Amino acid sequence: MLKVLITCVWLLGAAYGAVAHATSVVFLNPGLSTETFWVSYTQFMQAAAKDLGLDLRVRYTERDPQNYLVQAREVLQGTARPDYLVLVNEQYVAPQILRMAQGSGVKLLIVNSLPTPDQVQMLNGGNAAQWIGSLVPNDEDAGYLMLTDLLRQHGPVAPGQFLDLLAFSGVKNTPSAQLREQGLRRALAQHPHVRLRQLVYGEWARERAFEQATQLFKRYPQTALVWSANDQMALGAMQALQGSGRTPGKDVLFSAINSSPQILQARLDGRLSTLVAGHFTLGGWAMVLISDDAAGVDLAAHGGRDRQAALFQLIDGAQAQRLLGPLPAVNFRALSAKGKPASYRYPFNLQLLLR
Repeated sequence: MLKVLITCVWLLGAAYGAVAHATSVVFLNPGLSTETFWVSYTQFMQAAAKDLGLDLRVRYTERDPQNYLVQAREVLQGTARPDYLVLVNEQYVAPQILRMAQGSGVKLLIVNSLPTPDQVQMLNGGNAAQWIGSLVPNDEDAGYLMLTDLLRQHGPVAPGQFLDLLAFSGVKNTPSAQLREQGLRRALAQHPHVRLRQLVYGEWARERAFEQATQLFKRYPQTALVWSANDQMALGAMQALQGSGRTPGKDVLFSAINSSPQILQARLDGRLSTLVAGHFTLGGWAMVLISDDAAGVDLAAHGGRDRQAALFQLIDGAQAQRLLGPLPAVNFRALSAKGKPASYRYPFNLQLLLR
């Protein structure tokens, strides 16, 4: 009888331990801990982790590549290693982190920036078992959408007339900035009446874009359109135009990416003509993939290991108003592929929040 009792107690303890141990995840956030986009990104990610029962820890690397590598080493080579590490290929730091991860037992998910072919080759060589895949947004489409919608709003020009354009990109060696530029240039190739007068790297920062735009508006007084790869640079450029006595949305049309309260309000006020947003949700969707992988779901069977989610979309005034208010709760567990047929594809998009 005593032996049976001891066995029951052991089984109960083992069952309790299995329940108590949540899958642990560390996210190395490449942004600043005060940066609106990365803070909102993290908040959505935390909401997903809570709903899915994941133990998520977030570490901000403060846009410092060396700090990124230091933190990655602590996570991957420390004594309390997580089950999963989520990283961004910001400034192409992924190869060094992948080397650190070898033999760590930590599974890797790369988000936002797709690994280069050389990095994929490295993963296949030594980290195939640890690397569960990547999830990135459609950055190239975002850059394309912005210019094409700006031109739609501006309207046609007379034959032989040109429209002068200024462009503000992010950090030069950041994959997302480069892809958004590719989208811009694809749109330019389709609209030869648009002249790109200058593209500068505002490094995602409002103050830097303000300083650059102040000089550029003097150099190119006929500027009609401004393309910005994020919200902060657009806000800085708009501030510079106002300083010259002109009105954003009237004298010059502006575009931006992201969904900070300031840029959403600018879209509502008409100072911003074109807004593209949606990828702040990507970290939350990444939590769904990790939860499924931990549950034994074969992610490759539901869309492949490397997936691009069509997260970016044009945001009209009504949608901007929705995004300014409290966002509806998302049932992340319902998005799981567990128990679904092989034809199931994860429905990751902004409409889940705008319904």
